[in-house]
Amino acid sequence: MCLHGQAAGAPRSVVVDRAEELRGRGAGASGIERAGRVAAAAAAAAPSQEQKGDSHCFKIRSSSFEAARSRAGGGGESEKMVLLVVATASDPASIGPAAAFLAMPGWSPGPPIPEGMESFTNGNVRLLKHERSIVAEDDLDRRWQEATGEAVSEVIFLSKHTAVSNRPALTVHPIGVPHLREDETPPQGGRPGWAAVPDPRIGPWFRLMQKVAADQGLVPEFEITLEATHHGPLTSTPTMFVEVGSTQEYWGRQDAAQAIALVLWKGLGLEEGNAVGTWLGSGEKVLLGIGGGHYAPRHMDIVIKDGVWVGHLLSGYSLPMDAPPQVNGKSSGEVGGMWMHSIKVSYEATKAGFPGGEVIAHLDQKSFKGWQKNAITSYLQEQNIRIGKPNDFLCTNT
Repeated sequence: MCLHGQAAGAPRSVVVDRAEELRGRGAGASGIERAGRVAAAAAAAAPSQEQKGDSHCFKIRSSSFEAARSRAGGGGESEKMVLLVVATASDPASIGPAAAFLAMPGWSPGPPIPEGMESFTNGNVRLLKHERSIVAEDDLDRRWQEATGEAVSEVIFLSKHTAVSNRPALTVHPIGVPHLREDETPPQGGRPGWAAVPDPRIGPWFRLMQKVAADQGLVPEFEITLEATHHGPLTSTPTMFVEVGSTQEYWGRQDAAQAIALVLWKGLGLEEGNAVGTWLGSGEKVLLGIGGGHYAPRHMDIVIKDGVWVGHLLSGYSLPMDAPPQVNGKSSGEVGGMWMHSIKVSYEATKAGFPGGEVIAHLDQKSFKGWQKNAITSYLQEQNIRIGKPNDFLCTNT
């Protein structure tokens, strides 16, 4: 059952063969020249270099997403909104699902992309393949628009997952490093103090992944789970990671790759035209998870229910809190650390990802000490962020 060196390398050759086949049916020189003119015009109109600083960075990226959203109804071909699926040939758990996805019907060569990247198109879906680490290529949504003239509505990254347990798993999660100070270096991409806009599909696709994995016979061998918000790369549009874990033995598994490809195929509406997890802004409640471990078990108990939407999931390590000084045995003074900033930018990013929704915090109560829980609940009340119980998130529509 386990695939080792040869099988782990096979997906890459499949993608190369498929790419050559698609390129043979691709556009001629006139199409390449037209794309080049579009790219040059987009580059000339590109925004100025972003200023540094956490809150400023977040505001720019959030407004960039809102500007892209407002263009969705603009009507011109250059304003067409597309969805970007990103894979890297350097990761078997990324290129394997990409190869299985490309083997499904409807694909054709995508527009020429600089920097040695390859692209493929299927309806409004674009698959972009590069050679570097999946967390190393920042701003692929913006760079795609500059190169092609197509505005990106969301980005889905395919990646490997690692875990100390080494247990096989399929995971999905939002990204960001909102807890890091400006003088800290993110270990896996992103920018200190930044949280990506979470893709609304995270909750619905977590449930879809459970169904697909069960249908494909991966359960109970594979665990299907959410992960907390972590790592990069930088993006400006709604983003999520879909991963296969947790060791080399499983990263190259063809059955796991096929399951991820089916989640993409069904979830993006390429099978029957009905996408899973499309946010319509109809006022539903959205869970902002605060506290708990990396796999967010208390929050996942809620998100597993039909109709629940989820944004950022902040585990304990994303809420660094400095204990206040003790006076006569009692805590006195403010609780220091980046925890307030982490909550604030994650809340704002979740609101941006779910316009028209009501973002409600859900606390993993047992994961906090008394002084931590008191500080967090007081801060949420000051920010007018509602704290919800499990039943507050349940609704009838997915």
